[in-house]
Parts: sequence; structure tokens; C-alpha cells
Amino acid sequence: MLKSLIIIGTGGFLGSIARYLTAIYVARQCTTLFPYGTLIANALGCFLIGIFYALAEKGDVLSPEWRIFLTTGFCGGYTTFSSFSYESIQLFQNGEFFNLTLNILLSVTAGITATYFGIILIKSM
Repeated sequence: MLKSLIIIGTGGFLGSIARYLTAIYVARQCTTLFPYGTLIANALGCFLIGIFYALAEKGDVLSPEWRIFLTTGFCGGYTTFSSFSYESIQLFQNGEFFNLTLNILLSVTAGITATYFGIILIKSM
């Protein structure tokens, strides 16, 4: 159990750093109220988790340790529902109803679609 917690914690640590760096990079590229950094991190994280779970389903590609490191750890630290929720509340409080609706629709649609494409990519190999 302790080994699994260390594996997950290490993955989460690296995923959180990667999310922070993604947010900084996107913020430098886009100067807007729309939370593109969180959207991109969540969509990319969903794509990666689709890949990782599809690889795990193949049986001999990922060990159980690598699976929990990459999925629960890294992707769990990289993606962020809490930031998505907070940014959505900020858009609501600022009266940015179009951006609020767009954020919700794009985040959910992009997340599910990205996960699906990650799975399809691996299954087609």
C-alpha cells in the first residue's frame, strides 16, 4: 500500500508541475478572460488517460505500477476539475455568460472526445 501511495504521489507531483507550466505557457500566448490554460490541460490530460488506460488494457504494455503512476498520479495531478469550477464561477460572477457556457460545453465535450481519441489511437495500433 505504501509503495502505491508513493508511486501515485510522485505522479501527482509531476502532473501538477506540468499543469502549472502548461497554464503559464498558455497565459503567455493568450491574453483573455477565457480559461484556455485549464481547458487545454484538461483536454490533454483526458487524451493521455485514454492512451494510458488503452495501453493497460492491452495487458503487457503497462505494469500496474506504471498504470497508477500515469493515470491516478500524473493525469490526476495534471487535470483539474477544481480550477475549471472556480474559473467557471469567476466567469459567472463577472457576467461573462457566453464564456461561461462556452467553457462548460468545450471542457466536457473536449474531455470526453479527447479520452475517446486516446483510446481509439491505441486500439488502432
